[in-house]
Amino acid sequence: MDTTKTTNRRRPVFGRMYPAMARAMDEGGMAERRSALLAGLRGQVIEVGAGHGVNFAHYPAEVAHLLAIEPEPRLREQARIAAADAVITVEVTPGLADRLPVADHSVDAVVFCLVLCSLPDVAAALAEARRALKPDGRVRFLEHVRADTPALARVQRVLDATIWPLLAGGCHSGRDALAEIERAGFILGEVERFLFPQVRTPFSFHVLGTATFGG
Repeated sequence: MDTTKTTNRRRPVFGRMYPAMARAMDEGGMAERRSALLAGLRGQVIEVGAGHGVNFAHYPAEVAHLLAIEPEPRLREQARIAAADAVITVEVTPGLADRLPVADHSVDAVVFCLVLCSLPDVAAALAEARRALKPDGRVRFLEHVRADTPALARVQRVLDATIWPLLAGGCHSGRDALAEIERAGFILGEVERFLFPQVRTPFSFHVLGTATFGG
């Protein structure tokens, strides 16, 4: 059975734009955040929504195997090129966040990097991450989130209800990723909140952290 019809999500405009956007972000300091996100990982890891493979160079050598899930075909092909240059073993495959192609309780970590904002069903994706993780596994996340003032949060709601998701590959600027993670039954570990860029805009509010099972 050909599963690519159900695991592809074609966003051709976003697929062309995102690599340049990510490059500009990394030049502005996001590369250091990516390294912090992935530091200390080991064993079997899944990255959900791996894009064009911008994170691959930041994974530590202790990661035995990285399964990179990417539904957008153009980005996925670029990720396969990036995988060939990675120092770890990377397998790039089509797939969706709510249908990870792994056995129950088989991976050490699931990574979400600037992706929870664009998923059609965040709760289903986090439930699937929980299914895939070993009992001592963890979720690592780097996400932009809801603003911390009512005025900016209102701007985010307007953007998310109108043009922004269409322009940015389904992105919703005002999602509360931390609340979603906790609702999925995870316990938040240390969480860093930061502005990127360091000005207060609807897109500047970010979190970086780890979550584990909540019993």
